Amino acid sequence: MQLLRAIGFFRGNILIFSATIGAGIFVSPKGVLKYSSLNVAVSLSIWAACAVLTLISALSHAELGTTFPRSGAQYYFLKRSLGSSVAFLSLWIKLFTHPLRLATETLLLSTYTIQPFYAGCPAPELPKKCLALAILWSLGLLNTRGVQKVALFQTISTVTKMTVLCFISITGIVLLGIGKKENVARFENAFDAELPNVSQIAEAFLQGLFAYSGTSILNSIAGEIKNPGENIPKSLITVLPMVAVIYLLANVSYLAVLTPREIISADAVAVTWTDKIIPSMQWVISFGISTSIFSSMCCTVLSASRMIYTASQEGQLPLIFSMLNNHSCPTMAVSQIIILTSVVIITSDLINLIKYSGLAIWFLRGLHMIGLLKLRYQEPNLPRPYKVPLPFIFGCIAISLFLILTPLIQAPKIEHVYGLIFMFSGLLCYWIHVHLNQHSVCFVKITCYLQLLFNVSPPEDHDEGTSTGKNDLKEIFVNKKL
Repeated sequence: MQLLRAIGFFRGNILIFSATIGAGIFVSPKGVLKYSSLNVAVSLSIWAACAVLTLISALSHAELGTTFPRSGAQYYFLKRSLGSSVAFLSLWIKLFTHPLRLATETLLLSTYTIQPFYAGCPAPELPKKCLALAILWSLGLLNTRGVQKVALFQTISTVTKMTVLCFISITGIVLLGIGKKENVARFENAFDAELPNVSQIAEAFLQGLFAYSGTSILNSIAGEIKNPGENIPKSLITVLPMVAVIYLLANVSYLAVLTPREIISADAVAVTWTDKIIPSMQWVISFGISTSIFSSMCCTVLSASRMIYTASQEGQLPLIFSMLNNHSCPTMAVSQIIILTSVVIITSDLINLIKYSGLAIWFLRGLHMIGLLKLRYQEPNLPRPYKVPLPFIFGCIAISLFLILTPLIQAPKIEHVYGLIFMFSGLLCYWIHVHLNQHSVCFVKITCYLQLLFNVSPPEDHDEGTSTGKNDLKEIFVNKKL
């Protein structure tokens, strides 16, 4: 029994759409506007810049998954390039950032689902959280059915989410084309508002980049992708420009209907937008958005479970997390993510969840690029099917430094200190793991009981994950391998 290479180019595109277009486009407009000082021109410029930065970052990280085509490629790459301690640090951070993202999306999904029952007033917190937990655990059950079932569901959900976003975008374009003063006014005076400072711009970028934070999904499941050396970069080049256009048009549509203050005061921007345009369609839009967010959450669980699976194979987590069920799915790894997210759901400040998880994500992306440079120097002859240009790598490092250091220097807060202490406390946990808590007899017995309880078994072989062949970006996108 082993993970199956069942994802081709088409399904890879679908997974990127599903992972990227989720909660972000319905939450981030609020955060981007808030930290842009309600300046419409700055807000739209940041959305455009986020698209460019995401494409650069995604293409840079594609080298990780194509060089080491195995599930959890980012984790394995860090262990190979920067050592076990840095790999464990990334594992430590992601064990919390993945649940943070899932909690954000689950709470937003429950808000969109339950809000139509409370027209004219905010939905109570208790029903929202109970519904969020029910959604989360049903999501876990879907993932235990294997990657092929997940990919089939994503194909259906992607059609739904694209329909909703196209409707929002086209409606905004039509309203601007009609030229009513109330719709056009905010764009005519786009440059009149005050400009944000550097720290606010960095915070706004974190909010906008959250909407693109699912672009590494194919790296996370590289061990289940057919011909990853060609399909990973080709899928990114195909999908991300389309997502960028959709995001820009959706934001223009929001601003054509709602004032900036209405947007930042709305918990569910798209529902508020629909309520103002076509109130009778609120249920339809809510269903479409709920499907969109659910499919993105499904990809997050898929990605997170593969990271835990690989860490278990490498000996940094208990062996039980790398065991597979009859559907070739690491059931215990999925369960771990679901349990951690259930704990996080008690926190409901979505903007803060986005901000703190965004800082950690870009810290790890910076580490990946440093590891990429080190591996290029130490192992220049390592087979690389896809090789990213060096300016992209240095650009990603510069972006990471800007997003992390600017808020710390310009507007330091005690929360930032807590975040740094938390991230580097992972090194202490690594020391405890290595020196004090190695495989005890008691833990082996627990693993055996869990293996029988969940009907899972170790994978038959251990994929070394080294790829062969070599192409540049143009060759991968234009030509097919024979």
